[in-house]
Amino acid sequence: MGLPRSAPSVPSQGRMKKHIKSSQPVNDDYIRETKNAVILDLGKKVNFSDVRSNQQEYKISSFEQRLMNEIEFRLERTPVDESDDEIQHDEIPTGKCIAPIFDKRLKHFRVTEGSPVTFTCKIVGIPVPKVYWFKDGKQISKRNEHFKMRREGDGTCSLHIDSTTGDDDGNYTIMAANPQGRISCSGHLMVQGLPLRSRLTAAGQSHRVRSRAQERDKEPLQERFFRPHFLQAPGDMVAHEGRLCRLDCKVSGLPPPELTWLLNGQPVLPDTSHMMLVRETGVHSLLIDPLTQRDAGTYTCVATNKTGQNSFSLDLTVVAKEVKKAPVILEKLQNSGVPEGHPVRLECRVIGMPPPVFYWKKGNETIPFTRDRISMHQDTTGYVCLLIQPAKKSDAGWYTLSAKNEAGIVSCTARLDIYAQWHHQIPPPMSVRPSGSRYGSLTSKGLDIFSAFSSTESTMVYSCSSRSVVESDEL
Repeated sequence: MGLPRSAPSVPSQGRMKKHIKSSQPVNDDYIRETKNAVILDLGKKVNFSDVRSNQQEYKISSFEQRLMNEIEFRLERTPVDESDDEIQHDEIPTGKCIAPIFDKRLKHFRVTEGSPVTFTCKIVGIPVPKVYWFKDGKQISKRNEHFKMRREGDGTCSLHIDSTTGDDDGNYTIMAANPQGRISCSGHLMVQGLPLRSRLTAAGQSHRVRSRAQERDKEPLQERFFRPHFLQAPGDMVAHEGRLCRLDCKVSGLPPPELTWLLNGQPVLPDTSHMMLVRETGVHSLLIDPLTQRDAGTYTCVATNKTGQNSFSLDLTVVAKEVKKAPVILEKLQNSGVPEGHPVRLECRVIGMPPPVFYWKKGNETIPFTRDRISMHQDTTGYVCLLIQPAKKSDAGWYTLSAKNEAGIVSCTARLDIYAQWHHQIPPPMSVRPSGSRYGSLTSKGLDIFSAFSSTESTMVYSCSSRSVVESDEL
């Protein structure tokens, strides 16, 4: 009872005793080996009653699915070693070409350690695609005797493992490529150990007794790790001061990497204007709002996990914010008058941001820039000048300067008079009338008043007479 099928059937009691006496040493070895076989078989039946030695399909978690999607994304965009297939694409058919398509995709399997497993898929395409196999993102060579790769004429491709081990646990990906494109799909293999069998092995092998299912229940992290790899990274940027600036990147890796942002080698810490976000799609973002001149420089994003780190850098240029200020008149136009034929300048000083545009008017008529004898000048300090040379009688009138920018408008006005060349201001003649003073008794010396008095007196008399004349005129 309990012996394997190869054991002899139960004989009669006398025959059994005779057989034992004649071959006692041989039976001891045989029983010892048979005992180990029975224990191993019972361990499979008792502890893995729900797991057969044959491969079983199972449903993977969403995390494992995302991991396989990232592996496929990377493989389809990175160069690979030459395929071991004998297919060549040097001669491309002139007819219709079709990119590779999966008619049957890989499945996910769960097997016990030591059991065989086979991944199978079917690929179609024109021309016939080349096939590449990968394990955990690393290409499997056809020279590897542990894996047997086959390809049928109908496009069926298979990867077979005769006896699985704990090292075979992982993600398996097949990629098909032809000149029209690349396509890939993945399947996961879970290899479960034998806890009862581990009791018969050395103590140093005890870490292999636990099944993969028990390890996944106890440890949230996977045993397979991948170095961080940036799938999306921004280039150098130019942004405007005062606005929102967003730096987006996407990174893969296992375990999920942690991101650190640096500005000119110094860490960027989250605050009211700097935020780090992660979207559901796996895109990491650095938000800067509002952007200032202090945010300009070289940004470096470093992704780190247990297997290592990866990074990228970019230069951010911040365009200074334009300050708007309405024009202001610092020096107004002044009323002026000049003789005809002389040059005349109407000058003013106005500032504003952005620098204003100037318009000149005479009365209600705008003065064109290309008018004869009239030129307009200005400089960066706000100095504005209207030059007329030579001035004519027709140039007389009211002149207005208007300064306008995005923030506002301002204007000022002045009068220009033009005089004729012959016109001079001649003072009116003074009338002298005799008075009843002592000047009337100086008849012997005539009207020479200065000779009749001393210099001091003559000065005083002249002053008095002048005042009397002015008073006479006013009266």
